[in-house]
Amino acid sequence: MEKIVETKICKCCWLHFDITDKDLEFYEKVSPSFWWVKYLIPSPTFCPDCRQQRRLTWRNERKLYKRKCDASGKEIISIYSPDKPYKVYNQDFWWSDKWDALDYGRDFDFSKSFFEQFGELMKEVPRNALINVHPEESDYINCAGFNKSCYLSFDIWYSEKCFYSRTIYESVNIFDSLYITNSQNCYECVNSYNLYKCIYNFNCFDSSNLSYCINCKGCSDCFLCSNLENKKYMIKNISYSKEEYQIEISKYNNKFEKNLDYYKEILKKSEIEMFINCEDCSWSFQKNSKRCYFSFWNVWSEDSKFLLDSYQAKNCYDDCFCGIDSSEMNLETLGNQDAKSSITLLGCFNGSYKVLYSESCHVCSNCFGCVWLKNKSYCILNKQYTKEEYEILVPKIIDHMSSPQPSPAGEGVKEWWEFFPSSLSPFGYNETVAQEYYPLTREKVLYHPEFISESLEGKFPSYDSETSSEWLFKKWKIFNWSTYESPFPKVEKIIPASKLPENIADIPDDILNRAIECEITKKPFRIIKEELVFYRKHNLPIPRRHPDQRHLDRKKIRQTKEIFSKI
Repeated sequence: MEKIVETKICKCCWLHFDITDKDLEFYEKVSPSFWWVKYLIPSPTFCPDCRQQRRLTWRNERKLYKRKCDASGKEIISIYSPDKPYKVYNQDFWWSDKWDALDYGRDFDFSKSFFEQFGELMKEVPRNALINVHPEESDYINCAGFNKSCYLSFDIWYSEKCFYSRTIYESVNIFDSLYITNSQNCYECVNSYNLYKCIYNFNCFDSSNLSYCINCKGCSDCFLCSNLENKKYMIKNISYSKEEYQIEISKYNNKFEKNLDYYKEILKKSEIEMFINCEDCSWSFQKNSKRCYFSFWNVWSEDSKFLLDSYQAKNCYDDCFCGIDSSEMNLETLGNQDAKSSITLLGCFNGSYKVLYSESCHVCSNCFGCVWLKNKSYCILNKQYTKEEYEILVPKIIDHMSSPQPSPAGEGVKEWWEFFPSSLSPFGYNETVAQEYYPLTREKVLYHPEFISESLEGKFPSYDSETSSEWLFKKWKIFNWSTYESPFPKVEKIIPASKLPENIADIPDDILNRAIECEITKKPFRIIKEELVFYRKHNLPIPRRHPDQRHLDRKKIRQTKEIFSKI
């Protein structure tokens, strides 16, 4: 049982949050040591929600742009829009030996804040256009690895022929789905694994030939069913013989909208199983985990807290989108794979060890404040040091960060221990997954704490009305906003979604040369040949909504609670 030892006020949203004895034990355990001196990590100044929101402002998954490679001059696909002040290389050149990130190294300047120097280094070191490891005919995917023939899918690994989906592992022929593992031939499936030939399913496992089903396990040939286990030939939870099932199911043919409406109704009424094979876990959607608290959507994790979409996390706090390979003894990390004993990491891969305050360093160890390094050790701000020099200088930097100073994190802020401020993120708030979990308008982003103060009915400190906005923007500038719009390719005609024929048989082949106007956002989008073939094969209508909107619709099904304590 954890004991509350301190209640703090979040310096971002001004709400109260608790620090427990177990929290303090963890912070002490992961605090780095140099020359037998432990440099303690203090308790956080942001509440769990605001800490997570700040981390998520550093992750752009699905906003892709065309721009020039700064090495070759050729047009490439990148997560960095052309207006960003960064050097971007295509993947092949970035991974080659034709350049060295150490060439951009610099001495630490004790007259400046750490975050200021880190932000300057970020703008100098070339960045990889995408996180897309060993793709085969899969140029338009990101946060991905070892995929073949995939398109506009994100956080996808070891899969083939997956389209418009997110968080897909070891699956084949998946369309418009979310959180799917080891499955084939699925459409609009969410939070499921080991499925075959399934359409519109949520929280279903080890099943085949399911349509519009919820909470079904070990089932096959079921239609509009919920909360079943090891059943077969069921329609609306009524059992039929195989012959009766074939006759009855034919009555639902060509009634897509009616079937979908019924599915949505039973989805609203169904209680969703939040934990699968878990022991002493709290919050929701966890699988095969033990002692994971205030955590969401993680698998095979243990003894951790404040996780989001993590896989094989052990003894980790504030860990988001980390996994595939194990993560251990990490604090405040985002998108890392196989990282251990590391603090405040962004997208570090392949066995990073004891890496502090760094971004996208691969196969590195004992590095501090480094950007986009490969196979390096004992580096600070991308400058190489000996082991002895490194262990003497890093404690001095920590002492420097522990004293209040002007920095991008705010005036008079102690940088040790704070995560990278969102103002340094290479992405606008609306480009990142923060907008999915914590949606804000542009105005609320620019003056975020002022928006929070209104929701707290005056609990935020009062300032002169004429100067308060300017003061807040200067002192609390934590978010950016992107105004860059990726140009849409020219097409012969844009068709309003309402004008599309309902029957897929009435859709002509030249739909591939046209654009469809989303019925919600009015943004145009196109379908591709593989899509059209799939819809015709399964007698499905052409989507009326933009892929981004369809993704948000699926997330709403799964995102049943607010992230942490603010409920």
